[in-house]
Amino acid sequence: MTTITISENLIKEKDLILIPRKKYEELLHIADKKKQTCAQFDKDLDEAITEYRAGKYFGPFNTIKDGMKFLKMQKIQKMKK
Repeated sequence: MTTITISENLIKEKDLILIPRKKYEELLHIADKKKQTCAQFDKDLDEAITEYRAGKYFGPFNTIKDGMKFLKMQKIQKMKK
C-alpha cells in the first residue's frame, strides 16, 4: 500500500484538492481558453470605446428594423468598394 504524507498547513487551510491528472489538464486547457477569450474581449472593448470617443458610431435607431436596414446598406457599400 502506498502512503502519502500531506503537510498540515494544507490541511488546516483547506487548500488541498486531489483530482486525476487528466481532469487537471482539462481544467488548465479550459482556463487558458477563457483567459484568451477575455483578453480578446478586453482588446475589442478598448477599440470600441476609442472609436466611440472619436465619434465613429451610428444610431441610435428607433427600431430594430431601422438598425438592420442601416447595417445591410453598410454591407452593400463595402462590397462595392
